[in-house]
Amino acid sequence: MASNTETITEFVNAWSSLDADQLAEYFTDDGVYHNIPTDPVAGKDNVRNFIKAFLSTWTETQWDIINIAEAGDIVYCERLDRTKTTNGNVDLPCFGVFEMSEGKIRVWRDYFDMGTFVNAMQGS
Repeated sequence: MASNTETITEFVNAWSSLDADQLAEYFTDDGVYHNIPTDPVAGKDNVRNFIKAFLSTWTETQWDIINIAEAGDIVYCERLDRTKTTNGNVDLPCFGVFEMSEGKIRVWRDYFDMGTFVNAMQGS
């Protein structure tokens, strides 16, 4: 079995596929995805649908890991998410905290500045 750090590195790299089904498989059945500026999404099917909704405007993305560390079942990952969309492009600094369970994501909290994202999508 891969280490938690290896799993999250693979997950981060998988975003470039723009495949919500593939990304949802990294979560436990009761997994939670929480973009901290918004409400959490719980359950693998809901996570899949949530990811699918915002990927619908994405044309390309590359997430660069700046720092990654593991402490027990917690992985901390600082990233720069470089995304092109039909609404605009954004380089979004993010910090993710992943609570792992048996090699899957049980809880993912992602911290970022919503203003950076919104301004980029509005062409500001």
